[in-house]
Amino acid sequence: MLQNLHLGTCSWKYPSWEGLVYRSSKPDNILTEYAKKYSAVEIDQWFWSLFGVDKVVLPKPAIVAEYSQSVPEDFRFVVKAPNSLSLTHIYKHYTAGELVKNPHFLSPDLYTQFLYSIKDLHPKIGAISLQFEYLNQQKMPSSSEFLASFVHFLKEVDSHIPLNIELRNPNFLTPRYFDTLRELGIGHTFCQGYYMPSIIDVYDDHAHQIQGTQIIRLLGSDRQGMDKQTGKVWNKVVAPKDAEIKGIADLIKRMLDQSGIDLYLNVNNHYEGSAPITIDKLLQYL
Repeated sequence: MLQNLHLGTCSWKYPSWEGLVYRSSKPDNILTEYAKKYSAVEIDQWFWSLFGVDKVVLPKPAIVAEYSQSVPEDFRFVVKAPNSLSLTHIYKHYTAGELVKNPHFLSPDLYTQFLYSIKDLHPKIGAISLQFEYLNQQKMPSSSEFLASFVHFLKEVDSHIPLNIELRNPNFLTPRYFDTLRELGIGHTFCQGYYMPSIIDVYDDHAHQIQGTQIIRLLGSDRQGMDKQTGKVWNKVVAPKDAEIKGIADLIKRMLDQSGIDLYLNVNNHYEGSAPITIDKLLQYL
């Protein structure tokens, strides 16, 4: 059952994991040492890509090749797609406060360029995840309009690498949304944290519609508060969620019991204070 579970963290570049993941705070190759402990990791650094209407930054081939060469063949990456694809509008600090549409929103051409930029990593990518911010009605009038835009995008792009979608609008998680994903072979990214509903409740409501590659992200509810509480030193739990973790472990087992599901679990330091310790807790139940 657990062979379909790919367990890892949200990023890996944390010197304070010395003694938890790394032998020292400055390993010769931090990703190589990480891969000795975990079978997967989320790359989020390429998400931040949109710096104005005409300024999109895609992954550098040398970095992509370095990451691929640093891990064994059976290691898997979950890659967050650039936010230049998922933002409906340019961040206001780039537009003098004006609401300006992002001309690259769900652009098939840009997605093709992105896939090409990470081509050396393709054999080791478990999934690509498109993360959308919370969309108010000014940015996206309705869930049906959003879904129509997403479906149009999917029909135009190469989908040989599993693609998942992460939403921050609870009202978008409708039966129609999950039916559409199932029909098109797209996975959902279950986000535990912020203002999203419990991933356990979301799964229970839609289990019959879920198949293929799925992602769980344990994020926590207060990123800035956790930064302040920990001083960004991520070597101990400061906000324990033991009861919730047991429920999530039970959810994982139920998902893996469901035929055809390939599951990626990415744990963030902000969930409890130390992603490696949270993973150790989960493993006690799994």
